[in-house]
Amino acid sequence: MRTRAEQPDVPAPDSPWSEIVPGLWMGGHRFRGRTGRLESVVVRDEFDLVQSLLRLPGYGPDAGVEHHVWPIPDGPLDGTQLAGVIRLARAVNEALDAGRRVLVRCYHGYNRSGLVIAHALVQRGDSADQAVQLIRARRSAWALHNELFVEYLRTGLATVRLLEELAE
Repeated sequence: MRTRAEQPDVPAPDSPWSEIVPGLWMGGHRFRGRTGRLESVVVRDEFDLVQSLLRLPGYGPDAGVEHHVWPIPDGPLDGTQLAGVIRLARAVNEALDAGRRVLVRCYHGYNRSGLVIAHALVQRGDSADQAVQLIRARRSAWALHNELFVEYLRTGLATVRLLEELAE
């Protein structure tokens, strides 16, 4: 399994967020700006719903913007964490169906946000591989480089959650 923590050579993205499908954006808390230096991404009111997969104070969104925070590691997830990812993906789809603009973000906007968005796309009818390919094409070739998360998607998050809970 590869994760960001084990891959210090993983480059920061060139943009704070990227549109994956109309109304659904994937992003992070840091990106490489035009100067080549890492810059912080602060969300204001660009989105109707923001989902943050790690807690960093001072990064927004503005008051009045719906904000779901569900910190998860960029590594193996337990049953509770997987249930949260499934709920977040459902909330993404409900917001999209209502015509709302959604941002799902993690540190760089590669793995954790990719897991939620890919699962939302699977819920909408894409295969896991189609979802991963689309995310990599729209966000970065580095998106979902955590192979464990790709395996979770291919197996199905509900199945992985059940297996995880049986193992406890």
